[in-house]
Amino acid sequence: MSCTLDAVSLTDVVAVARDRASVGLGDAALDLVRGGRVIVEDLAGSDAPAYGISTGFGALATVAIAPERRVALQRSLIRSHAAGTGSLVPAEVVRAMMLLRCKTLATGLTGVRPIVVQTLAAMLNAGITPAVREYGSLGCSGDLAPLAQVALAAMGEGTVLAADSQVTRPAADALAEAGITPLVLHEKEGLALINGTDGMLGMLVLALADLQALLTLADVTAAMTVEAVLGTDRVFSADLQALRPHPGQAASAANIRSLLAGSPIMASHRHDMIHLVQDAYSLRCSPQVAGAARDTADHARLVAERELASVIDNPVVLPDGRVESNGNFHGAPVAYVLDFLSIVVADVASIAERRIDRMLDRTRSQGLPPFLAHEVGVDSGYMIAQYSAAGIVSSLKRLANPASVDSIPSSAMQEDHVSMGWAAGLKLRQGIDGLTRVLAIELLVAGRALDLRAPLLPATGTGAALGALRTVVDGIGPDRIVGEEIEATVELVSSGAVLAAVQSAIGTLS
Repeated sequence: MSCTLDAVSLTDVVAVARDRASVGLGDAALDLVRGGRVIVEDLAGSDAPAYGISTGFGALATVAIAPERRVALQRSLIRSHAAGTGSLVPAEVVRAMMLLRCKTLATGLTGVRPIVVQTLAAMLNAGITPAVREYGSLGCSGDLAPLAQVALAAMGEGTVLAADSQVTRPAADALAEAGITPLVLHEKEGLALINGTDGMLGMLVLALADLQALLTLADVTAAMTVEAVLGTDRVFSADLQALRPHPGQAASAANIRSLLAGSPIMASHRHDMIHLVQDAYSLRCSPQVAGAARDTADHARLVAERELASVIDNPVVLPDGRVESNGNFHGAPVAYVLDFLSIVVADVASIAERRIDRMLDRTRSQGLPPFLAHEVGVDSGYMIAQYSAAGIVSSLKRLANPASVDSIPSSAMQEDHVSMGWAAGLKLRQGIDGLTRVLAIELLVAGRALDLRAPLLPATGTGAALGALRTVVDGIGPDRIVGEEIEATVELVSSGAVLAAVQSAIGTLS
């Protein structure tokens, strides 16, 4: 698979970031880049000051820079702004960021030479991933420090990730091995390489891809739990859901209906007079919570698509020859939805944890043994799996605290309000990992609970999820190492195998 910088989609970002899809630069984009560069070079030869071309940066914008010092100016900008520190950022985030910066540079509105775009694209295609550190971006004037570390590697300085992504090696060596000549930056180019929301946007796009699968999986595990604790499926009927016409809620309820269709377990108690009239909220309100999560993700996707269609740089080089400063680099639109999604992740995990606890409590599980233990008293079953889920949920609630309201002024009060979008993206990535683990635990616990309903069988859909689980975790029996079972289930969930099995059995879920 390959993508062209003339038209980059959300799918392209994921493909380049995760699947190492190649990147191409068409002739039309090259013509745009050349046209923008002519304008910059004309301004560079003029006596009139032009920000980032013949002046310093930020609070030093009033300092004129002599022509013979402008290459040094751009080099110094990258070196000084490559101030990231902390743990290494995963390669997929860096690759997404590089692609998104390439996409903007290819519009011709940043004023760089074609070789700048071509070099970043060549690095992506050669699998060269600059080493970017966790801390350094305030999410205003772009993701300055992370993008500067990318630019530094393109200059043949700094480090890049080795094959295992936890070790670094000199960027100069990696470029030489790939036959890529290090960049020598000219007027405006250093600034254009770092003034973008590409890091936070890349994290948003990747998170949306993950959430699309996880929110569907949340319907699968919820359906399994409803079945396991002998809940009712009447509340998921289409006419009841239509009384509150949120599209996400309707989709989630439709998934649960499909998953429970034809269930012998559900049929076994459908007309039982002692059956509960109303299930607990964690069962009954699952479509309302997961549905609201879906609708929030849809809003975030709209923001991501708008941002992907944007040209983020400061100043921008306009086709009429003007070079204008602007505030489009401010990360607020992206930061807000990153924070919204952290709330979504925490709440979907929270309701799943309550369902886990219900299956393990003999007073609420409708006849299941305490903690689903094999030999009650000797075995503890999945007692502590719920502790793990509860601990994760507690962490997710802390991560749901918004980063975007925590502005800290910088650059001698020139950059006096910042978005903290990079930080919002990093904590969302932690949140998605936590949600994955909580849903994996619910799948693990619900699987054993369904086994304990034998000889009654689950529905085709939930049974397919159970069958996928049993390829990596054994069924009922004496206590085993629960941590190993959780990790195996997390890996299974992350691979997409559970959803694939379910959809192979009953058709595509929303």
